[in-house]
Amino acid sequence: MDLITGLPDDVAMDCLIRVSFDQFPTVASVCKNWKAEIEMPEFLRRRRSAGHTQKLIVMVQARVNLDKRVSALMKGSANPIYRLSVCEANSGQWTELPPPPGSSGGLPMFCQIAGVGYDLVLIGGWDPNSWKSSNSVFIYNFMSAKWRRGADMPGGARTFFACASDSERVVYVAGGHDDEKNALRSALSYDVARDEWVTLPDMGRERDECKAVFHRESGKFQVIGGYCTQMQGRFERSAEAFDIASCKWDPVEEEFLESATCPRTCVNGGDGRKVYMCKGGDVVALEDDTWETLATLPPEIREVAYMSSGLEGTLVVIGSSGYAEPYMGFVLDLKSNSWRKLESPMGHTGHVQSGCLLEI
Repeated sequence: MDLITGLPDDVAMDCLIRVSFDQFPTVASVCKNWKAEIEMPEFLRRRRSAGHTQKLIVMVQARVNLDKRVSALMKGSANPIYRLSVCEANSGQWTELPPPPGSSGGLPMFCQIAGVGYDLVLIGGWDPNSWKSSNSVFIYNFMSAKWRRGADMPGGARTFFACASDSERVVYVAGGHDDEKNALRSALSYDVARDEWVTLPDMGRERDECKAVFHRESGKFQVIGGYCTQMQGRFERSAEAFDIASCKWDPVEEEFLESATCPRTCVNGGDGRKVYMCKGGDVVALEDDTWETLATLPPEIREVAYMSSGLEGTLVVIGSSGYAEPYMGFVLDLKSNSWRKLESPMGHTGHVQSGCLLEI
């Protein structure tokens, strides 16, 4: 049976690979043939090779009350309600994902998210009502626009952990702290397709509030910064990387960061530069073991909440001018070192807690 009546299948496929990500559930519901085609790995490969994939920035973002009178009264509220915002940076299109089952009152506080293929994986966090830590896992599939429950993260309570994915199949988790505020050395991997967790060898250091990046070029999961139990908030400069092929941690790099600072904005370079991050009022990059300043942040951004790379030679920075001020995004062109503002609808200017990038 033809994919599209009267057209060769190659031509029909060229039409399907141009469909916007938010139309996948509609396309899948048209007929069994279309559903089968778009769910095959070859569909994403053809979409990528033809340049029709869409890069989505997904953020755990506070909901903004659009009633300005109420907004003024609630500004700086200690109990924001978080949801999942999606920004397609090239087109400026913003959408909101439905909440996971049981999360109609808001996402878990401090949950982590990672993208794997067509799936968004949401892990852990604190219940917004009881403030109890959770090891739950929920997976949103962009093809079906539905959530499913994953296997719980093993190993007891874990909060403020590092999280990154290989973008294809596996999510990696490391560090954080338990319910007694003890920093952790343990690490895990989660195979999304198999719904299986594997315990990895421990890191060389305890690392609370660390940041993870995955280097696809070298096949390494790198954990940056953080602090041990005794230091309690005093960040260190070191980093260490887990080699996926050998299943071993490389020696600790003691002076990976230029200064002892929160590594929240660190992201994979992927273009010859190892890592990008925001430091003070600048965007810096690690190249040949030296940190170089690339650009000064726009004056509207004084507090950076999230940074993303992998957008065709650009970086996206999300932040605000100060406490309780609206959050906005800017895109840095890495060739010209020039900025352009990323327009954000009023409903998408709330505080950003975390984020990840998906290519669909």
